[in-house]
This record gives sequence, C-alpha cells and structure tokens, in this order.
Amino acid sequence: MTDAAPDSKVLHRSLLEHPETVTSADGSYFTLSNGQRILDGCGGAAVAAIGHGDADVKAAVMEQMSKVAYAHTLAFTTSSAEELADTLLDGNPFGLCRAYFVASGSEAVDAAMKLARQYWVEAGQPHRRRFVARRQAYHGSTIGSMSVGSHVGRQRPYKDALLLNNVSYVSPTYAYRVQRPGETEGAYARRLVAELEAEFEAVGPETIMAFVAETVGGATVGCITPPRGYFEGVRRACDRHGILLILDEVMCGSGRTGTYFAFAQEGDVRPDMVTLGKGLGGGYTPMAGVLVHRRVVDVLARGSGTFVHGHTYQAHPVCCAAALAVQRVLKRDRLVAGCAEKGKWLEARLRERLGPRRYVGDIRGRGLFWALEFVKDKETKEPFAPRLCFASVMRREAHRLGLAIYPGSGTADGQAGDHVVLAPPLNATWDELGILVDLLESAYDVVEKTLS
Repeated sequence: MTDAAPDSKVLHRSLLEHPETVTSADGSYFTLSNGQRILDGCGGAAVAAIGHGDADVKAAVMEQMSKVAYAHTLAFTTSSAEELADTLLDGNPFGLCRAYFVASGSEAVDAAMKLARQYWVEAGQPHRRRFVARRQAYHGSTIGSMSVGSHVGRQRPYKDALLLNNVSYVSPTYAYRVQRPGETEGAYARRLVAELEAEFEAVGPETIMAFVAETVGGATVGCITPPRGYFEGVRRACDRHGILLILDEVMCGSGRTGTYFAFAQEGDVRPDMVTLGKGLGGGYTPMAGVLVHRRVVDVLARGSGTFVHGHTYQAHPVCCAAALAVQRVLKRDRLVAGCAEKGKWLEARLRERLGPRRYVGDIRGRGLFWALEFVKDKETKEPFAPRLCFASVMRREAHRLGLAIYPGSGTADGQAGDHVVLAPPLNATWDELGILVDLLESAYDVVEKTLS
C-alpha cells in the first residue's frame, strides 16, 4: 500500500491508504505500476478461476460486444444467456433446472431469499417469514445477504438500523473450535444437525422459509469444511419440516473445491437453490447466479408464472458470454479434476512446511481452496489480540515478497482470530504452486520472527 493519493476521487476501501495500481495481468501474475510482479495466490477473493488474460475469454467478450452488448430481460433474451444456462444445467444436475443470472454474489443471495419468500406465498404458506443461517458465515454485502450472514465486523455499523430481524443462527461447521475433544466426525455431524433441528422447533418450523449455508465456508472463518454426513442430515431435517435449503457456493463453487458443485462431495443433498459467483465469470466480467430446483420452479409456474424480481443488468449478454467461455475452458482443460489433484499436493506441502510452525493452529480446505488459522498458543487455541492484526501483517509481508493472499480477522469469535485464504487459479502450474508455498513460508518466517 502507498500513501493516499491527494487527487484520487475514488472512494477506496481505505480512506487512509491508496492501493497499488495494477497495470497488467497475465496467467497467475499481476504486474504493478512500479514493475513488481505479484503471484495471485488467492484469485483476488477466489475469483480468478482460470487466471488472467485468457485469449478465448477475451475473444468471446469481443464477439458478443460486436453482436449485442445489452438487451433488457423484460422483453429479450440472448444466445449467450441461454447457452450459459444450458451448459450449467445440462441434464438438470441434482434436479436443478433454471438459472437466474445477476452481477454479484450478494445479488444472487438476495435473489434466492426473495425466491424463497415468493415460493411460500404462492404455495399458500405466507406465514413462513423466517430464515435460519449459521454463525461466522458470509453471504454478501447487500442488506438481505448481510442479514443472513454473520460477519461481525461488516455488520456492526448496520445491525440495529438496516439488517433484517427475522434470522436466527446455529453453529458453523468449524471443527477446529466446535468439535469436542474425543468426539468422532460422525457424532460431531449428528450434534450439529440436532442443534439445527432444535432451532427449527424453537422458532417454529412452520414459520421458516429456508436454511442458508455455505457448503464450504469462505471469507469469515476461512475454508471450514463440513463433517461427513452433515449436509445429508441437514437435507433430511429440512425435508421433515418442508424447509427450503439454500446453499451458498459463491466462493467455494464453480470447481474450486475439486468438484463443480462443492455439495457434490456431501452425499444426497439436493439443494433447492444454489448460488454461484466469483469463479463463474472468473473475474472477466461481474457475474453470479442462482440455480433453482424444479420443485421451486413448478410452484411458481402453477401460480403467478413469474418471479417478482429483476435487475437492469440481469443476464447481461457480455457477462454471460464471458462466463460461458470460462466454463468451456474449465471443461476443455479438465481444470476441475486437475484442481482436485493439485489440491492434494498443495495440502500436503502446506501441512509439511507450515503445519509444525509455532503460530499455525489449523490448516483446512479442499481442492485449491485452503486457509491457515493463526493462534498465539497452539495448545489452548488462544487467538492473537486483534490489535496485532496478524493476518493483515501476513498479507503485507507476502505482498512485499511478491505473493497475494487473502486475510481475514475475527476468525475465532467475530472479534479475535486471524487466518489467510489461498485460492490460486485452477490452471496455476505446479511450479507456481511451489512458488506460492515458498513465498508463504518466507512471509510467515518474517512475521513469526517479528512477534517472537
């Protein structure tokens, strides 16, 4: 970071510092205005699924812009939107049969929430007005998506003025801090499902529209994975009470965890809605979406025959063309299967090189989606004091050495705790993954020495 530019008219995330200027990006690397090359070890925020500057995506965008740059979806559709939906929903995977395309993951979650409400209104149960979600989760920055999330720092200024009051929360699948000593994975999964059932009963299951959860946790806690059997139990619990299941895969989906849908690794889950984003468009254009199960679509088709929701840039033809090109690269180069293979190698190297280190409390994730949680004491799992900003210091040191990583704070309880997320492009080379681990270890060494 550099000192704030006095002539900058951009409202940056920080009003005190001015971010570095990226002048070009190619493959897995950024080049900055000062000439420094930065290995993109986090895909921005798990966005750059196929890296930067892909020629096929650029060609697809230019071709679409030369044909139709914009068409309002009230009256029109375009071939790029139709082909993207056909590609994602070929064979109606897991019963998902319709796609609703928007420009961000936050918009996708809001759309899913509104679709859940309209579903129950048209199903003759308008008394269902509540959501159940999980603590230490992130679902977006719009009012609706922030309400079902629970990122303490991002909610704080808005909690008593803007956020919805019809949401209650249960525990995250955060084994490092929630699983009890000696508790088996199966017992842990059953306990979490029992807690969810108890929340349904306490709130009144007949009042609940949907349960909302990240399949694999993202930015708030960092790549927390569910215990085996958890989501199958969640699906059964939702079915018993007629509650919809919305899985948020904005960060962990689109192949990031080694299967296209992260929930595909969880057994018989069949979500009613799945949100996608980030890797869907790979960062080439703003792109996200909601995939909807046929049982939800059927209720609306028999009722009003419409979804009472819309955006000016919904299913934007250029955005859809870019996302379609990204999907074709994923398939052509077998990047999802490659992600699973590379992920095993990356996990082994992280555990070998950084697992034993003094302040590395936990390493977790799947595919090319990994997080390291840092603690002051590995025995007690006591986090560092928030004032030390451990994760931010790690990010700055990694940046100095030429590596971009994604920091997170408030990991342990919303206030204290630190982690960093790694989410390199799915087509990062083996050499680049090795460089990522080397640079991460070097950055950690500097930070550990400073604290010690």
